[in-house]
This record gives sequence, C-alpha cells and structure tokens, in this order.
Amino acid sequence: MVTIPIRIYSAIDSEQSIKFNLLSKENHNPVKYEKRDKVTDDLLTTDDIVKGYQYEPGQFVIIEPEDFEKIKLKSTKVIEIEGFVDADEVHHTLFDTPYFAGPDGDIAIKTYGLLCETLRQSGKVGVGKVVLRDKENIVLLTPHKQGILLYKLRYDKSIRDINAVPKLEDVEVDTDQLALAKTLVDSMSKKFDDMELEDKYNDALRDMIEAKIEGKEVVSVGEEEPEVVDIMTALKASIDKAQEDKKPMKKATGKSKKEKDEKEETKKAS
Repeated sequence: MVTIPIRIYSAIDSEQSIKFNLLSKENHNPVKYEKRDKVTDDLLTTDDIVKGYQYEPGQFVIIEPEDFEKIKLKSTKVIEIEGFVDADEVHHTLFDTPYFAGPDGDIAIKTYGLLCETLRQSGKVGVGKVVLRDKENIVLLTPHKQGILLYKLRYDKSIRDINAVPKLEDVEVDTDQLALAKTLVDSMSKKFDDMELEDKYNDALRDMIEAKIEGKEVVSVGEEEPEVVDIMTALKASIDKAQEDKKPMKKATGKSKKEKDEKEETKKAS
C-alpha cells in the first residue's frame, strides 16, 4: 500500500466574490440575524432550537445530538483510492468543489510526483473516499499542470433525472438548418484558452462600488435586446460574423505613410 502525505488547498478565489452587509435604512447600522418562531414570533436562542425531519406535511421526527453521535463516522484525513477509471466515465453533473492537492513536506515530493505523472501518462483519474466533517465524501484525483486537482463528487443518487424537465421530446430537425448550424459551429471553433471569458457583471459591480465610494455618478450600462429573426437568417448572419472575426489583420506596408509624406511635400512646394 502506497501512502502519500498531501495537503488540500481551496482552488476557489473567494476574494473575487462581492459580499454585502444588511444595514438599517435610516441609520445604516448593521442588522442582526434573528431566529424567530414562525408561528408565535418569539425570539429564540440556540438552546431553544432542535433539528427535525419532516416525514409528512406538518409531521416531524426530532433528531437529538446523541442520535448523530451514534452514526458518526470515524474522522480520518486519509483518502482511500478505490480505483482508477477513464475520465469520461465520470459525468460532469457529479463534479462539485475543486481543490488543489499538494505534497505535505519534502518526504512526499517524490511519491506525489510519481502519482501525478502516472495519472498523466495513463489517462486515468483516481476515485476514492474520505471522511470530512463527519460525512463520507467521494473524491476524484486528476493531473493538472505540474500538480493534482482534487474534486469532491456528488453521489449519483443526488442527481435528478433529466426526463423530469418538461417539454423534452424528439424533434424532427430541418436538414438545411442543421447544415448551416454545423457550418456555424465549425467557423466558431477555437481553443478554450483563447476564449475571453469575463464576469462582466462582477466587473460592473466593482466599478459601481468604486464610483459610489468616490462620490461619482453611477453610469448605467445597458445592452440592446437582440432582434428576433427567423432561424435561417440568424444562422447565416452568425456565420458571416464568425468568418469576418477570423480574418487575419492586414500587415502595414508603409505605403500609405509614404504617399502621405509625398503629398505633404507637394503641398509645401506649392
């Protein structure tokens, strides 16, 4: 059995998310979070609150703290790898929180690097289990650049069936529309890393906050609603735009500048 000491680091930059505080409208004082009985409106403390599971409308079974202790799993920091599978076997809906896994200390560097390179060359991902906060979690380990990316996975039973979505049915697709749509996909195909994907709302939110702090007027940024046209016209227009965007920029020859200089000289001479 191979053991690799690792440390887990959050892969999410929480600094990018903007959080607001609730304030009173008149005095701008922080607002407290109060726990109140929804029926009597009585203010409650933590000791006044128990956990209950509603098994029928209006009927609850009370779960005491000692009940949780009876089924508590043994807390462990060990990730037990159950096996290795092809990455495409794990559906995207199962992916949850991403973490970076790094070697814990100098002694782990070689074995960590061995696992990372083995995953990379085999094309496999590791699937295992770990107990976190009294709950057993499924995790997936996959190579990422020079390290290992670890995902917490959702259990398959927690994912709803897509057939529960209304109005899903087999539709007969027009062959001409399909051909144009495929042409559009081909003309818009590019590398994911080359795509400029930005959180425009978050950027606008930061600009708005900075403007408010500096006492400036907040400028509204509106987007025009797209004109509704028939599908064939829209597809053709999209293809033309995609092809236009892909045209390489013409290199400057310097000819126009030379002609401009010659005209200036002529003008001066006259």
